[in-house]
Amino acid sequence: MAEQELAEEKKNRLSFKEIFHSLRIYRFILPYKWHFIIGFICLVVSTSTFVFLPMGVTQIIDAAKNGNIASERVKEIGWILVLVLSVQAILSFFRVYLFEVVSQRGMGDIRKTLYRRIITQPVAFFEKNRTGDLISRISSDVSQLQDSLSMNLAMFIRQSVLPMFSIPRLLMISPRLTLIMVSTFPPLIIATIFFARFIRRLARESQDALAASGVVAEETIMASDVVKSFTNEGFESNRYAGFVDKVIGISLHASRYRAAFISFIIFAFTGCILFIIYQGLSLVSDGTLTIGKLVEFLIFTVIIGTSIGGLSESYTVIQKTVGASERINEILEEEPEININDETQQAKIEGAVEFRNVNFSYPSRSDVKIFSELSFTADKGEKVALVGPSGSGKSTIIKLLSGFYPFQGGEIVIDGKPIDSYDLTALRKNIGMVPQEVILFGGSIRENIAYGKTNATEAEIIEAAKKANAWDFIDSFPEKLDTLVGERGLKLSGGQKQRVAIARAILRDPKILILDEATSALDSESEKLVKDALDKLMQGRTTFIIAHRLSTIREADKILVINKGKIVEQGSHEALLNMPGGLYANLIKLQYEVD
Repeated sequence: MAEQELAEEKKNRLSFKEIFHSLRIYRFILPYKWHFIIGFICLVVSTSTFVFLPMGVTQIIDAAKNGNIASERVKEIGWILVLVLSVQAILSFFRVYLFEVVSQRGMGDIRKTLYRRIITQPVAFFEKNRTGDLISRISSDVSQLQDSLSMNLAMFIRQSVLPMFSIPRLLMISPRLTLIMVSTFPPLIIATIFFARFIRRLARESQDALAASGVVAEETIMASDVVKSFTNEGFESNRYAGFVDKVIGISLHASRYRAAFISFIIFAFTGCILFIIYQGLSLVSDGTLTIGKLVEFLIFTVIIGTSIGGLSESYTVIQKTVGASERINEILEEEPEININDETQQAKIEGAVEFRNVNFSYPSRSDVKIFSELSFTADKGEKVALVGPSGSGKSTIIKLLSGFYPFQGGEIVIDGKPIDSYDLTALRKNIGMVPQEVILFGGSIRENIAYGKTNATEAEIIEAAKKANAWDFIDSFPEKLDTLVGERGLKLSGGQKQRVAIARAILRDPKILILDEATSALDSESEKLVKDALDKLMQGRTTFIIAHRLSTIREADKILVINKGKIVEQGSHEALLNMPGGLYANLIKLQYEVD
């Protein structure tokens, strides 16, 4: 247990190397370095001019004590103070605005880069990272960085610069009082280091718990129909409340340390001020110091004390920023599977596919062999049906063909060339899919169809809709192609969504077509319309059809019967049906019995 606590303590210490590595995230502000430099200059100049204010107050107080409050010298000092305040106001305006430009644009670039890095990850990445957690990194973690850059960085610089300009002036006023004031620094620094050790760990735990609560909220809202059908509203509410309570608990735990720290600062600082006043009055009484100088010293002491206290708070924010940047850097350091900044190579694919002794296990389940020496061919323009029990590997074949996973042995060949010799984006541009569960985006029908070809013309979109037997219902809507489909296409029926997906595939004009249970969830009328559209879509394309409803694959040129990752039978519908004791014949028999 002691070793575990020691390891945890070591983990929570923040080295300069860790700070440097985490704060590399701010390289995104380099394109706006001149905004930052000018803002920094404005900040330093406005801060340095601040020291003239206590000096002016000193002279006015001493003049008042001597009965010279209405003298020309006092008026000059007053105008100088007005000028200093005006300069500070102008410089502060530019400092705030320029830092905000750097913050907004720099953090905007981080968000865009982070999203680009996430969206270009392989499928295996999304299997090990939950959606809500990824969204949390784009939103809350980047917001933490933005708050640090726009506000905390400016305050940190200001709080660092003020003592640098103030302490020399204090030494000029009274070395004795300066030594008393400076003697409070070591306890404050030690307390800051002690306090910050806890904040980093608690900040990370709080961010993780907040992300987990976001995951629950997102998943349950997206699957609200499932929650309601199982009457689990209360269960999900309690589950979400548990994560929120965890965030509250961590925050309150941190607040106890913060309260103790602030109490110590107030005690130490107030005690120092009182002691300085006592010592200062003794110097005034023996004529060593004037009342004005003592007031000036006290003003500078308050400024320095506030700055030191602010530095500790800034260090706390840095701890939180390091936690957020660590999570962001984890994503940015992931290698993408494609580079969308590169110009995509064009690949002319005819559609002849061959699997040669392919071996495959999923990355997350490397000990479970899915395929061992899997081999088959699909000629150009051939319709190939994949049939077999659930879990036999039908969908996995499609995923490998689309380049979603690397395989561990063998070769996948398209038009005589290994699949890994193709540019991945160019390869996928030649593959179209109509899935069982159609995913539509929450925009218009036009946008969803054009997703297959983002630069499609109006005429091309309408032609694709007509070929997909979708134009009749689209034309019946008042807003036609501009009709909003709702989140995940909830405003359209199953058959309408399916036909929009077919139109999208037609517009893409792929050489290899994948139909994954495309008619399994439709009524008879919708199924006929969708089937007619699919017949048009399959013409001249190499088509892979995954179907549990075996009546939909009678017209396939070749049927591959897969069981436990192996092709156990292949041939036409009639040939397989007449195979005594065959798996395909048995599946047909079982389905007829169920029907």
